[in-house]
This record gives sequence, C-alpha cells and structure tokens, in this order.
Amino acid sequence: MTVFGFHASHEQIHPSRLLEAVVHAERAGFDAAMSSDHFSPWSTRQGQSGFAWSWLGAALQATGLPFGVVNAPGQRYHPAIIAQAIGTLGAMYPGRFWAALGTGEASNEHITGDGWPRKDVRTARLRECVEVIRALLAGEEVSHDGLVRVDRAKLWTRPEEPPALIGAAVSVATARWCAEWADGLITVNAPTAHLREMIDAYRDAGGRGPVHLQVHVSWAPEQAEAEAIAYEQWRSNIFPPPVCWDLDTAEHFDAVSARVPLEQVTEVVNVSSDLGRHVGWLEEYLSLGVDQIALHHVGQEQRAFIDTFGAEVLPKLRAAG
Repeated sequence: MTVFGFHASHEQIHPSRLLEAVVHAERAGFDAAMSSDHFSPWSTRQGQSGFAWSWLGAALQATGLPFGVVNAPGQRYHPAIIAQAIGTLGAMYPGRFWAALGTGEASNEHITGDGWPRKDVRTARLRECVEVIRALLAGEEVSHDGLVRVDRAKLWTRPEEPPALIGAAVSVATARWCAEWADGLITVNAPTAHLREMIDAYRDAGGRGPVHLQVHVSWAPEQAEAEAIAYEQWRSNIFPPPVCWDLDTAEHFDAVSARVPLEQVTEVVNVSSDLGRHVGWLEEYLSLGVDQIALHHVGQEQRAFIDTFGAEVLPKLRAAG
C-alpha cells in the first residue's frame, strides 16, 4: 500500500505555520511527511527558509508521522554533524525518520565562501559523506582525508537501528548510481516514461529499497487561481539541471524566470482545479509501483489543500490501490 505524505516546504512557509500545517495534515489523513532543507528560497516571492533540523524535532514531537528530509552533506554541512543529527532524531523517534542525501545546489551551499565544485566532484564528495555517515551511525570512530576531512569522530548517541539513507536523483544515471549505496530512491514528478526508466535503472542495478516520489501540485477551487498560485510561487523552479544546481541567489532565479510562460510551469507542477485530474495524475504515478508519494502544494496557504485532498483525493487513491 502506497504511503501518502505531506511535503513541508521551508523555503515558502514560516516554520510555525508549517508546524501547524503538518499537524493538520496528520488529522486530515496524510500518512507521513517530508521536509526540504534550504538556506535560501528559490525566489524572493517565496520569502522563507527556516532551519529544517530544528523544525524536525518539533514536528516529530507534535505528530505521530514518519518524517524524511532531503539533505546535501559536504559543504554547508559537515557529514559528522549530519550523522549526529540523524542519529539523535533516530534515537528519539525510533523507526520514524529517514534522510535523503544529494549533491545540493549552489543557492544553499555558496554561503560557506568555498567554490562550487563540478558535478563529478560533488558526486564523489557525496559518496565520501555517505560512507562517513554510515560508519558513524554504526558506532565506529571515523578519521578520513579526502574531499571531506574527519578527525576521530564518534557518535555517543545513536539509535538501535540506523535510519535509512535514501538516494536523491533526477536522472537515470544518478538513479542507477544510487543503487550502489542507498537504502531507497527519491525523485520528483516528471513524465511517467522518464520516471519508469529511472525506477527500472535503480532496480536493475540492484536497488531494493523503497521508491519515494515528491509531487508538485497546485489546486484551488477555480482554475485561474490554481494557475496564479503555481505561477507566482513556482516559476523560478522550472529550470532543469545544471541551471537549478548552479544559480546561487534567489534574485538570480527571479531574474531568469521573469518572462517564463505559464505553460512551462505546468510542465513541472500538476495544476488544476479539477480534483479528478489530480486523482488521474496520481494514479499514473501509482502504476509505477512507488512506495511513498509526498504531495507538495506549491502555494503558501496549505489548509484548504490539506482538507480537500485529505477528504476527496486520498480516499479515492487508497480505494484504487
């Protein structure tokens, strides 16, 4: 049975309001939640970027939901610190927390003042970080000299069972690579043919963990409102790699997206006032065999989306499954 989660978008919503939203999502029938982890929003219009790890402790305490977070260790975060954060949440909330690890975006990582590495270097750095994090969660003392450096680190507070480390991917090649080290795969909505190719690549390479899918949606009672929400909040997010990896400020994203047409936004966000269309889109994703779908309403007001999807969309999907 597929798990349906609520995506907590820190770059769009104040953390206090986001906590209220995820509590409400649990009451409305969502099964799980996941969290972004940004230093900077994608647009000045989004206007927020709370610290995910502080918020996760509060959200896990305030709900009974399992949570995940998408994180990029190696530049803004030292992998030993991420291992400590994962270990602490795993110890406090056993079986309820997972972390997805990716190579990151310059918009979050440039703040350290270090140069933004090439993609192949970022990929190699991530693999080193994964090995460090796994060893620390296993109770080992770790020293490492490479693209990241660690000196005699040891976690003194650890969960009995290490939380899953999920691989974040948007390409077939990266999905295949994730099978080498990850406990699962996470990606974002795309044409179903591309998603199927990614999932097949992950499975064919030996990946046996769950597949998570984040789905961007925009819903409102009127079509024009659903379109306006998506355009106002998410038109800075339509650029594929390497643009989305390499632009380094919200102002840069706003500049390059100033004349983006609505049609390009609807290629990356499922935009409709028709709940039947949303059910249809989500049923297509279910046909791929994904294990968890995290729904991200790209608007800043979440309550109407949560109530409506909890009452009218999720029950239809569960009945179909």
